[in-house]
Amino acid sequence: MKSLSMMTLSAALAATTATLLAQGPQPPGPSPNSQYRLGPDSMPQEGVPKGEIRGPFTLPSRVYPGTQHTYWVYVPAQYDPTVPASLMIFNDGQAFKNPDGDLRAPNVLDNLIYRREIPVMLTVFIDPGRTPKQPEPTLQEWGDHTTNRPTEYNTPDDKYARVITEELMPALYKDYNISRDPDRHGIGGASSGAIAAFAVAWERPDDFRKVLSIVGSFVNIRGGYVYPERVLQSPRKPIRIFLCDGRNDNRGFRNGAGYDQKWDWFYQNIRLMKALMQRGYDVNYAWGMNLHGQKMGGAILPDMMRWLWRDGPVSTDPNDMVERGFREPVIKKTP
Repeated sequence: MKSLSMMTLSAALAATTATLLAQGPQPPGPSPNSQYRLGPDSMPQEGVPKGEIRGPFTLPSRVYPGTQHTYWVYVPAQYDPTVPASLMIFNDGQAFKNPDGDLRAPNVLDNLIYRREIPVMLTVFIDPGRTPKQPEPTLQEWGDHTTNRPTEYNTPDDKYARVITEELMPALYKDYNISRDPDRHGIGGASSGAIAAFAVAWERPDDFRKVLSIVGSFVNIRGGYVYPERVLQSPRKPIRIFLCDGRNDNRGFRNGAGYDQKWDWFYQNIRLMKALMQRGYDVNYAWGMNLHGQKMGGAILPDMMRWLWRDGPVSTDPNDMVERGFREPVIKKTP
């Protein structure tokens, strides 16, 4: 056990060292993450109905033979099986659903659905694929060294989009009443999970049209820096995207080999934003001071969700007391 602990510590130190080298020299002053804190929208609030997280479930993969995906489903208290619900998917599910983490998405969903700031939506938290012998990703190791995450998330092709649309979606449609309207389907993630989310919508805009990207890895891990050129060279797709990143994200300093723009997270996020804007996409963005991670993204996750899901419909009838009231839980009928 002592040997295993030392190996784990060594791996953690190596990962930290690699990140610091990629970030390069840091500016003077406090930590770039020091100003980002979760607000009330990310915390449990008294009187707000809580959704249920079901799972874990296991999804065998045909796209990546021999692997499987673990996922959980958030079912809001207001979900009515007779009414089609919207759908949101978060890659690296274990991080987004963590009640003590930087994102705390279930709290955000509870609060915003209750206040009618986003529609009633089922939400899937899905982990990267792994073989049955590989460990499930954890909050300390998201799977880059232990699962299929690098291949699935960072390769700019359509294979992970097929996992979501051809494997996960049929399973969800079987168990839940989900709208078939692609404008009511969103997907998001952080870091490599963010570029994977963008790839799903890019490859399958007839299935997903809303993308949430936190410190997206649009860099040369597996060639992901190509998306700005693809955006500029392709007909505009009906995708809405919110990008956020920080000036102190990994900045492309490559272990003593000098600066490489293709490994500069912030620069590549700016490139993608400019390409999307030039082609007339529905795009929003926020640039902070943060390091690579979820500190800023977690702080603004409620605003990102509100903007992505701003579509209504909204009743303006002053006598509509349903629309003017909070969304209460669905009263479940007893058999």
